Amino acid sequence: MSLERTGVVTIKPGAEFWIVDVFAERKHAGNQLAVVLDDGSISDDEMQRIACEMHFSETTFVKPSPCPDGSFTTRVFTPSEEVPFAGHPTLGTAFVIRHALGKNGGKTIVLRERGGPIPVTFAPGEEGDDEIAWMVQKSPVFGREHGRTSFAPVVGLDVSAIDDRFPVQEVSTGLPFTIVPIKNLAAMRRSRVVKEAYDAFTATTDAKGLLLFCPEVYDKACQVNVRMFADAYGIAEDPATGSGNGCLAAYLVKHRYFNDASINIRAEQGMEIGRPSRLYLKARDAGGTIDVNVGGKVILVANGTLW
Repeated sequence: MSLERTGVVTIKPGAEFWIVDVFAERKHAGNQLAVVLDDGSISDDEMQRIACEMHFSETTFVKPSPCPDGSFTTRVFTPSEEVPFAGHPTLGTAFVIRHALGKNGGKTIVLRERGGPIPVTFAPGEEGDDEIAWMVQKSPVFGREHGRTSFAPVVGLDVSAIDDRFPVQEVSTGLPFTIVPIKNLAAMRRSRVVKEAYDAFTATTDAKGLLLFCPEVYDKACQVNVRMFADAYGIAEDPATGSGNGCLAAYLVKHRYFNDASINIRAEQGMEIGRPSRLYLKARDAGGTIDVNVGGKVILVANGTLW
């Protein structure tokens, strides 16, 4: 039976889409992303409804043809709203353009998102036969600092769980996050969003995402463990957050967390929710500005058509 006709109802095929796992060392890990090919016929309202239907942390919509400067127009939606920039959608969309669409034979693809152009470069991985996608994030903006005592109830922790050597601080490299230094994995595992306290806190902040990190890890190949909560975006917990980890990389350099003006480390995320992810973080204090690069592997999982 043809899929284009069921009984008396005619169904016409719509936009093609791909599902990829980003920041994944293996299939069915990392952060899921749906990339939808937008020929211009999908309205803003439809984009939001499709993103809600997919119900991943984000869904992107990319134009099949490049702009005159060679960049690709891309829009990023969470299940509840459009955002100007997000990390794993940037890497995953660039991967689809490069490998599934075959639109760019070079090693760098530029995505033109609402927050501005983001270049993504593909380079050999550490094993030699794999590939890591790297994005250059915007120079960080360091915002407000928050008291440990007032913040701790937002994530259901005692104030003693937060490392008092470093600030709880809002940071943005395109999308703002509140960066929270936690002492150990035990406290990371206890972390959770307390809705009433979270709503009251984020009502007064630009940052709606909370990125917690600690120096204890499950995977000894990594240097920090990360969790990210963003109820305001319809994301209870994110398996891997490229934008947030870019903010973290800048924070680690600014506050000399590892006693150095540069870092080249790996972050693990998603461990507590069964989606283990690995993010590669590079940052360097260039004397007045901090350069931030976030990388990860991308794996194609599925390809289909919206009906």
